[in-house]
Order: sequence, then structure tokens, then C-alpha cells
Amino acid sequence: MSSFKGNDGPETSSGRDEGEATLKFATWQSAVDEGFWHRLASLKLDTLQLAEHPIPVTGFFAPCSHPQVSSHVQLLLESLDNGQSRNNPADLLGNRNRVPISGMLYNTNTLEGFYSLDKQLLLKNTAQQIWHDIQSGRAAEDSRLLNRFLMISHADLKSWNFFYWFAFPAIKLPIPATSAPPKIASEVFDGNEGAGVLSACNHWRSVTPTMTHPFFLLHISVSGLVQAKPLSEWESVKLEGGKVIAAFYDPCHLPNNPGWPLRNLLAFAAIYWHVHTLQVICYRERRGQADLKQCIVFDVIIPQLPDWSDMSNVPEAIGWELNAFRKVGPRSVNLSSSMDPYKLASAAADLNLKLMRWRLLPSLDLPLLAASKCLLLGAGTLGCQVARGLIAWGVRHITFVDYGRVSMSNPVRQSLYTLDDCLNGGKPKAEAAAENLKKIFPGVHATGVKIGIPMPGHSVGKNEIPKLLEDLNQLKDLVHDHDVVFLLTDTRESRWLPTVLCADANKIAINAALGFDSYLVLRHGACPCPSNKTVGANSIRDEKESKEPDQNLKKQGLRLGCYFCNDVVAPVDSTANRSLDQQCTVTRPGLAPIAAALAVELAIGILHHPDGLYAPADQDIPVTATTDQPLGLLPHQIRGFLAHFAQLMVVGHAFNKCTACSATVVQEYRLQGVDFILKVLNEPNYLEDLTGLTEMLLATQSISLDWDENSEGTDSNPQSP
Repeated sequence: MSSFKGNDGPETSSGRDEGEATLKFATWQSAVDEGFWHRLASLKLDTLQLAEHPIPVTGFFAPCSHPQVSSHVQLLLESLDNGQSRNNPADLLGNRNRVPISGMLYNTNTLEGFYSLDKQLLLKNTAQQIWHDIQSGRAAEDSRLLNRFLMISHADLKSWNFFYWFAFPAIKLPIPATSAPPKIASEVFDGNEGAGVLSACNHWRSVTPTMTHPFFLLHISVSGLVQAKPLSEWESVKLEGGKVIAAFYDPCHLPNNPGWPLRNLLAFAAIYWHVHTLQVICYRERRGQADLKQCIVFDVIIPQLPDWSDMSNVPEAIGWELNAFRKVGPRSVNLSSSMDPYKLASAAADLNLKLMRWRLLPSLDLPLLAASKCLLLGAGTLGCQVARGLIAWGVRHITFVDYGRVSMSNPVRQSLYTLDDCLNGGKPKAEAAAENLKKIFPGVHATGVKIGIPMPGHSVGKNEIPKLLEDLNQLKDLVHDHDVVFLLTDTRESRWLPTVLCADANKIAINAALGFDSYLVLRHGACPCPSNKTVGANSIRDEKESKEPDQNLKKQGLRLGCYFCNDVVAPVDSTANRSLDQQCTVTRPGLAPIAAALAVELAIGILHHPDGLYAPADQDIPVTATTDQPLGLLPHQIRGFLAHFAQLMVVGHAFNKCTACSATVVQEYRLQGVDFILKVLNEPNYLEDLTGLTEMLLATQSISLDWDENSEGTDSNPQSP
């Protein structure tokens, strides 16, 4: 699109030089955030009621920062704030995309009243304000006054239909201004002059209060010094000599057309400065800085105008926005599906993630995260923190599993509980966690399940077997129905069965464990036998299967280990004959949030990795080095030491005699099912005998070492090993 005609129809001119053409301006475009409509509805219901008086509003815009997208005038939630902070330039410091533009809202009680408003009179009255600000010199002191808008609306709060129409009043010159084709600013200003223009523009854009002044001057002195000046210094810089250029924040992206704000700047120049020629630079940006390759320069010729000294003689005004069909008329939006506060909360929760996708992380898969189901085994300190991290990432399906109840000591450390959850013996932890997570974010599908996890070393009698079978089947179904399983329980042995079930189902398993001032976060590797074939214990795959290995396993190389792969003993009861401090997880308060956050980040990284569960483990690399994946490294284990504020990334491959994830254990579970689980619970040495750990330990104990005390480098001290 090389040209754009404003909504005032074709313009004609006479007597222009060859090569000159009538300037055509790209009109403003409006964008209204859903939060604005929600606040307007509240204002209508609670404050305005039947009143129809005009309401001050503040829109926000920014110079064009993309070569293919124009900047909009946005109405946000805070556009209807009652305070004066929105008009205070100091309050806008730090947000470069919020240059304010003042407006007035006329909200009617009925749709008939909306259509019967005298729109031309409203437009003329707003243009008259601009006209008076130019004549009086106020616009020279505060250039924001050249940009104004008005908006008419009707809010049908029964059906949540909003009808609205924007106008951006512009003073129409009796004879249109003309210009030769624009030039790219980098061709007009080069060398030291170009560098000076860049520096002056960036300084003006970044300094308060000039940041909120969208019109300014660029003065290039005789010596070549370039400075940005307010419009009020026009006469003084003209006396100094050199070159004076008018500049404005241009919302338009078109390569041959200026944006709508230039209209009132030209009217200002003609009326207040009495000039007939003016060089104008359309200030545009790239990555937050002035970009002379995007900025365009016009040499504008303003024809001789009639005497406008009479302030009552207001010239014609134009500026009503066209609708979505490029016709003269209002727009409408139906928000019945999103004006519910719970749905608004959901939209707000996703805002940060959507902004991340704009520039920082375009590959972020929000539908994938929203559809992913996460199972949290343990609703304690780690479980609460993991849940909070997951909903911040956009995960919408979370299931808590815990057998305990909320106690008085929990709320200060476990962020999903309050004192009310502790009363009358305490609510079941899993259910309370799910209920309170919904209070924080109503859009989450959170469920609490109270079941016990069968644990090695905790034997069961015949009377307990029916309950064990019920819990086992329910836990197995939960693992099968979820995509990511977090192992966050208090004891080592309670993680064994979930590890076996995750290995059997080939699920993503994330383990987080705490010491007093250290933590371990790791991801389990894939199943050693994902084909789900049931073969006998200690058997090997048949010859055909060995010749056709699973392609995913081939892709991942050496399989990553699980939580138990570093152990040479089977998990046992860790709470019997232990004092209270030995039974509880006693940790520094800051440890769990750190470990939980890392566990969540690790899970999100796996979900986004093209190889998923089979993604290879990354090692430590310099922090300045780039990574292949948008989310960065994907380690196997993260070991942290809070006392030293240190963290290590470790890779540990699977142990072929592991008591939880080895092929022997998985195949035996598939073959025997509940009988296998009962043997593990009731026979202390069963796992070690099954996996070969017992035999390995006996073999290491029988090894005798002969020392040659006369060999070079040998310590002759008999007490040294």
C-alpha cells in the first residue's frame, strides 16, 4: 500500500509545481481493550447511572515501530481512571508505548440516543478547542493539545453489546498542502548530521516531560549541532540561523504517507508561525530507538490562507473514523462471552504470556500449555509453589494428590493454605489446595485427590489389601491420564511407586527434593522398554527386537536416570524410629520456592522441546553463549546449594540395576502387577535381589586389595587406604 486517502475525500489544489502532489494522510486507528469496557460498565452501573455528561478519557499511542504495522490509539483499563495521574508525564516514565492523547467520551442511555447525537457539532466543538489552543499559543507550550479525540458510545449491559464511534478532529485547510514525494531520512541526513538527528530524537523521546510531547523541533545550527526543542522556541531558533525541522511522533507505517497528526501540525504552522514552507520529519522507530531508515521527510508547501485572526471563525473540521468495512459509521463489539469476571481474570492471566510471544518468545505454544495436564504428587510446600508456577505459565489442568490434612504449621510455608483450612482438624490438603488455587485463578481446572501412596518398607496386612488395590488403581489411572507428573512428596520411599508408574507409562516425570540448604531437581528419562511388551523378569529382548531398537531410544542416546538411579539400596521406611525433625522436611524457607520454580521451568522446557521426553541433557555452558532452544538449556539434574548460593547442572545416566526405572523392574511390574507391589512392600530385600544389587554388593565386599608399599607415589602410612 503506497498511498492512503483520509476520510475527508479527495483533496484538490491549484498552482502547485510539477512533481508536487496533495498530501494524503493515514487516519488514526482505534483499539479498545476489553478491560476498558469492563470499567465503563462498572462506571455506568455504580456512578453514572442515568447521567449522560461527557467523561474525560485518555488514550495512548506510540510512534510507529514496525515497517508493516501502524500504531493505534488504545483505550485501556486505566483510560477511565478518576485520578489525574494519567495526565502527569512523570507517571508515564518508563513506558514508551504510552504517549497520552486526551479525549472525551459521550455515553448514551439508549441506542436511539447514540444514533441521534449531533456528531458534526461534537466534532466542530472539539476542533474549536484545538483552534483556540493554536490561536492562544497554548499548543506551542503543550504540543499534546494538537492531538485530541472524542468517542461516542452506548453500553447495552443486558447483552453486553457496546456501540462506539471515534473521531480524531483535524482542521482542514481551505486549500490542501502539497509536497514532493517524501525522502527517507537516512538519505536526507547523513554523516555527522544524521548522527546528531538520531541523538536529538532519542533524547527527546526518553526525557520527561518531553517524552509526552509528540510534536517538537529539530534545530541544526550553523556549526552542525543538532538539538530537539519545544514548539514554543520556533522564533528563537529561527533567529539563531541554521535549519529548523518540524517533527512529530508518526503512528503511520506507510512509506509515502504521513500519519493524521501532521494535519493539525500544518494548521498550527500556518496559523501561529505564518509559514508557507515547512520541512517535516515523521518520527518512527525500530526497537525503541529512532530509525532514520524508517523515518520519512516531507518538504511541505502550505498555500496562502485567508485571514484567520478572528477566533470565532473556526475552519471546517474532519476526522470521524471509518468502521471495519471502511464505511462511515460506528462499530460494535459483543463481549457477552468475556465480560464475566472469571473470564476477564483468565484473559488477564494470559496477558504476560501473550506479550512474551510478541518479541521474546514467538514459539511459545500457549494452546499446548493450556491443554497439558499436570499431576502433583504432594500438596505441601513444593506442591503449592509448583502449582502457582504452572498457572503462571498458562497450564490449566492441575491435579493434587495428598493423603494429609492442613495443619497449623502449614500456611506460613505452603502458599495455598490459610488459617481457615487448619480449623476443625484441618481440611484434606489435596482438596484445599485445589479449592484455593481456583480462588486465585478461576480459570484453572484443579482437582484434589486424597489417596495414600503404597511405599516400600511399609508392609500391609490382608485387611489392608483392598484399600491398597483401590489406591494403586487410582494412582495408576491418574498417571496415565496426565502428561507431566511432579514427584513432590516428603519421603524417599513415597516416590518409588510413582517412578515405576511413570516409567511404565513413559510419562514426563519431574522430581524435586529438598535438604536443609540444598535441593535436587531432575527429570526422569524415558522408559527402557516403551514397547510395553511383558516378558519375564531378568529376560532380555528377543533377537528381532534387539535388531530394531525403539527409534526414540536411539534418538536420545544413553537413557537419563531417575531419582533412584544413584542408589545402591532399595527405598525403605524413613520415618520409623526417627525424631520429629528427622521425620519432617526441615529446610530453609527460601529453598522450596527456588526448587519448585526450577521444576516448573524444566517441565515447560520439555513440553516445548521437539524431542520432548527424549530430549538430550544439556551441560553447563557460559551464560553469554546462545542456545538452540528458545527457552534455553534443558538439563538433566540441577543441584543447588543455598549456603553458597551455587548451582550445578549434572547429567546422570540410567543405572541398569535401578530399583525403580530399570527394565527389570518395569517388566516385572507389567508381568505381575499388584503381586509385584505386595512383594516390594512386604519383603525388605525383594527389590535388591530382583535387580541384582544384592549380588553386586556381595561381590564388592569380597574384593581384596593388595598394596605395593614400595611403588612410587604410594603412601607408606599403614593407616592410609
